[in-house]
Amino acid sequence: MSDFVIEEGLPYPLGAHWSGNGTNFAVFSANATKVEVCLYDGDRETHRFELPEYTDQVFHGYISGVGPGTFYGYRVHGPYQPDAGHRFNPNKLLLDPYARAHAGSLTWNPAVFGYIMETGDDTTFDERDSAPFMPKCVVVDPDFDWQAEAARQNVHWDETIVYETHVKGFTKKHPAVPDNLRGTYAGFAAPEMIAHLTSLGVTSIELLPVHSFINDDNLLKRNLVNYWGYNTIGFFAPDPRYASDVPNSLREFKEMVSKLHGAGLEVILDVVYNHTAEGNELGPTLSFKGIDNASYYRLLPDRKRYYINDTGTGNTVNLSHPRVIQMVMDSLRYWAGHMHIDGFRFDLGTILAREVYGFDEQSGFLKAMDQDPLLSTVKLIAEPWDCGPGGYQVGGFPPGWAEWNDKYRDTVRDYWRGEAPPSALASRLLGSGDIFGRWGGRRSWASVNFITAHDGFTLNDWASYNDKHNEANGEGNRDGNSSNRSWNCGVEGPTDNQEIVALRERQKRNMLATLLLSQGTPMLLGGDEFGRTQQGNNNAYCQDSDISWFDWTMGEHAQKLLAFTKRVIQLRRDYPILRRSRFLTGVHDAQLDIRDVVWINANGSEMSNGEWESGWLKCFGAVLDGRARKTAIPRHGEDDSVLIILNSYEGEVDFKLPHTTAGPCWSLLLDTNAADGASGVRFDFDSVYKVPGRSFLLFVGGELV
Repeated sequence: MSDFVIEEGLPYPLGAHWSGNGTNFAVFSANATKVEVCLYDGDRETHRFELPEYTDQVFHGYISGVGPGTFYGYRVHGPYQPDAGHRFNPNKLLLDPYARAHAGSLTWNPAVFGYIMETGDDTTFDERDSAPFMPKCVVVDPDFDWQAEAARQNVHWDETIVYETHVKGFTKKHPAVPDNLRGTYAGFAAPEMIAHLTSLGVTSIELLPVHSFINDDNLLKRNLVNYWGYNTIGFFAPDPRYASDVPNSLREFKEMVSKLHGAGLEVILDVVYNHTAEGNELGPTLSFKGIDNASYYRLLPDRKRYYINDTGTGNTVNLSHPRVIQMVMDSLRYWAGHMHIDGFRFDLGTILAREVYGFDEQSGFLKAMDQDPLLSTVKLIAEPWDCGPGGYQVGGFPPGWAEWNDKYRDTVRDYWRGEAPPSALASRLLGSGDIFGRWGGRRSWASVNFITAHDGFTLNDWASYNDKHNEANGEGNRDGNSSNRSWNCGVEGPTDNQEIVALRERQKRNMLATLLLSQGTPMLLGGDEFGRTQQGNNNAYCQDSDISWFDWTMGEHAQKLLAFTKRVIQLRRDYPILRRSRFLTGVHDAQLDIRDVVWINANGSEMSNGEWESGWLKCFGAVLDGRARKTAIPRHGEDDSVLIILNSYEGEVDFKLPHTTAGPCWSLLLDTNAADGASGVRFDFDSVYKVPGRSFLLFVGGELV
């Protein structure tokens, strides 16, 4: 032990921080009696030091000679009293909640449980050493040269198009990515992958969880894994499983972000602060449970042995505790500041805004986010629901937040399968102001519109399957949602029937056009741009396989759909009236004598109340007036006016094209009845356009240049 000298150190910052000569270790615990830091050479423990000082509930010490690349973990002493909420067991090596990097993976062994696992009784005490089976924390050198991101852009919300994807699945089968880089951070940043994203026209890449996570034991026993990654154990560490160079996983992640920024793309992380991988009272002791169970988790007030389970995963992180909310805020600031992340999507976001009495739009977490000088400037997206009481909160988050809008998904799906009337769809096309306009000053971008996401059918499968087909998950097809609002167009799964294939392709184009040309923020599921399939699996959380990996060997239909998607994204960019941040309402603007949107029936007249309420009407249109004001200032806009026509009826409809001040005619920009979305033809006012069955059309007022 002569190589190292331990001194008092500082109680801040929390975690392990290298000073250039040594490392300061600091860990919070309100109820522990002693904390030891253990140093490792691989899996062999070489040194153990008791952290000498305890300041403001933080154990801390400085060890000279400890530098980057050192493996470490904690052993925490204290009472083992499950009925009082305490589960300290110094026989268990614990991960540092603030570790910047992890090495190795968890081996499921009875020793990683704080109790004698074989008994099933969590009040017993297990004396086996868990260290041989545990991943280790790594001291890091935080320095990094960000020169490659010189072109980093601040993408305004009204220009944002989100692309949700998975680090590994995106590149695992791409032939242009070197074998050793496929499925990694480095592979994601390969020139060919960046070229696909930039040519597509999306602006913001939303990555499924990359915080270090654990594979569930029950999945490993079925030769499956936690592919999606919603099982976090380290809120500061990028998961090493996605690194081609594991000892330098932190640097590799930064290089990926830097290259994406250099191409003008934002990076948004899907983050899971609502629960951890430690599960309930019968789960393993890996970190928080052994450091201070009673502080980190919400426990039943009258039975502290047990956990509140608003997440459905066994435990709920206790954001009512000041040190726990500090950890979440520190983590977010770390990723936004040091890792240059542009935004966050919060899994089960309702839980983060829960206090002991339930969801509160003025919760401590939301207040902390709102006032934070850094985090208030990045993109914040909530998944606004959880499985707890009162957990569905779509529209309930405060100004500054965007939210996943599942009502948009459900209504658009229903409309295109003929199960929803225009009256249900109209508000969704305009950014769902009925939901998100309740708070003063919220904008249409607060509605993150999506038709598909990682959880559920892909777009191809939505048009190909009536029922889920999750047999590969090994749960008897009982898992996953059974209500998908999908339609297989006449045959379940793949078919050689060319009429059905053509209908499916048109339905995919209809869905994409609706998504990308609605007001609000569109989120495209990665792979939908070329018709990726998961073979009917709508819950591929455990499928690290061909079911989830992108197949880049595109056939003719895939290539045409990709070209179509690029065209529609470009239309969204070219015509700003399609992405106004101010809600369009249809209310008469007396100062400008304009209505920003007018709903049109097939006769070219304004929709009547009776038509809105009619259950049989399936074809309708909307004129978006580009002269409508863009801000509160009574000043005419200078955008082109457009006409959108949607027809979910199976047959052709004669549609009389209405008059507009942006005359003297309408020019066709898009018709989903054609595989390439044919455009360019001029139509006079009052002329009749034969709208094909199940199609989406877009016209612009005036002659095309």
